[in-house]
Amino acid sequence: MSKMSTERARIALNGPTMGTRWSALFFADAGLDPQPIRRALQAAVDDVDAQMSTWKPDSDLVRLNAAPVGEWVGVPSQLAAVLRLGLEIGSASGGAFDIGMGDAVTAWGFGPEGAAPERIRAAMAAARRPAHQVLKIKGDHVRKSAPVTLDLNGIAKGHGVDRLAEVLQNHGVADALVGIDGEMRAMGLRPDGEAWTIAVELPDVERRTPHSILALGDAGVATSGDYRHWVEVQGQRLSHTMDPMRGAPLVASPASVTVVARTCAEADAWATALMVLGPVKGAVIARERRLDALFLLRDNDENIGGVGVGGLFSEMPAAGAPTEGR
Repeated sequence: MSKMSTERARIALNGPTMGTRWSALFFADAGLDPQPIRRALQAAVDDVDAQMSTWKPDSDLVRLNAAPVGEWVGVPSQLAAVLRLGLEIGSASGGAFDIGMGDAVTAWGFGPEGAAPERIRAAMAAARRPAHQVLKIKGDHVRKSAPVTLDLNGIAKGHGVDRLAEVLQNHGVADALVGIDGEMRAMGLRPDGEAWTIAVELPDVERRTPHSILALGDAGVATSGDYRHWVEVQGQRLSHTMDPMRGAPLVASPASVTVVARTCAEADAWATALMVLGPVKGAVIARERRLDALFLLRDNDENIGGVGVGGLFSEMPAAGAPTEGR
């Protein structure tokens, strides 16, 4: 440790959001009062939740979902920006990331209501067009040209992490590690001049164990996997990640995909897209988009192998890779 690191106090803050908790870790002069920063951080994620939650009946997203087709709806600029990014990644991924899967998410029991067979049948039978084809955004106004139920669970947490980073920057904190659940963003360096270290979790439903460790500075990282949020149907565990082509959970997919990108929102959305695409098509797109991505794959004996793309993850073949999810 350098002398500088011993002279600065370690500040660790956290609070509730989106059914989990946010966290912020940074170092500051010993006399700093962290409470105004904590309040600003909490207000930032509360704002994200109030705008983008499907669990809050008065959220701006729920209001947009209830609006008639063809009507321009004014939304907060923050929500408009996240919708715009979601549509951009939806188009770039060929529809693998689709913010218009809200009906399927709810039908299968991953929303505020339990799974319902009649809604599942309707979601699977629906004639679908991806959200990037039916949603139009002009400034802070949004219009649906066809029926669609929006869901931002694949990008809202990542955006919330970026908002945490923005709050710290506005308070003069340039070096920090912030996160919501498993989505993280590193800012600058630790006081000793080293990069922040972040664990990539082993996809295990029974325990939390690191698979590998990342050293990051000024980047966001997110993981999408099949081992934390799932339902069991006829003895088969089904992930919360939806297949836009079927209106149903992915049947065969990577155990997890970790993506490192410029922002956490981008990492969050691309991790979902690459889960849907699978390790073959997903690796191709990751290389094209210059993303750092790690696909963790199970074989029939539950052994874990990996496919890495980009400079942070060595390009390695899968060990017993299962059939890709798409």
